[in-house]
Amino acid sequence: MTHEYSLRVYYQDTDAGGVVYHANYLAFAERARTEALRAQGAAHMELLAEHGVLFVVRRINLRYQRPARLDDVIRIQTAFRAIGGASVALQQAFWRGGDSLAVLDMNLACVRAEDGKAARIPEAWAMKLKR
Repeated sequence: MTHEYSLRVYYQDTDAGGVVYHANYLAFAERARTEALRAQGAAHMELLAEHGVLFVVRRINLRYQRPARLDDVIRIQTAFRAIGGASVALQQAFWRGGDSLAVLDMNLACVRAEDGKAARIPEAWAMKLKR
């Protein structure tokens, strides 16, 4: 499953040269990932309210290829690659038209909200992410 999310680059997202500041790719990725989870029927607040667990970022590898600039419309494709007992691997690709801007590989860990210790992904949620 690949989910697509689009956004426009605003002035606040850029540096003095009109290029998207590198850390903002992480914020863009977070928005796209949240919407991808929601599209799968797996909204963050439901996971917390129903099961007392949440996803935290365990690892990120972000490869920049081309700069995004002020007023660009960026399309972010999110693909869930593997669902483990307590982890999710995904990839997010950033596009401007047909130009690849960046690729982000990420691992999320499922943890208990009360103490931050690793927890199994609830089976119903794992099924939502696998479809």
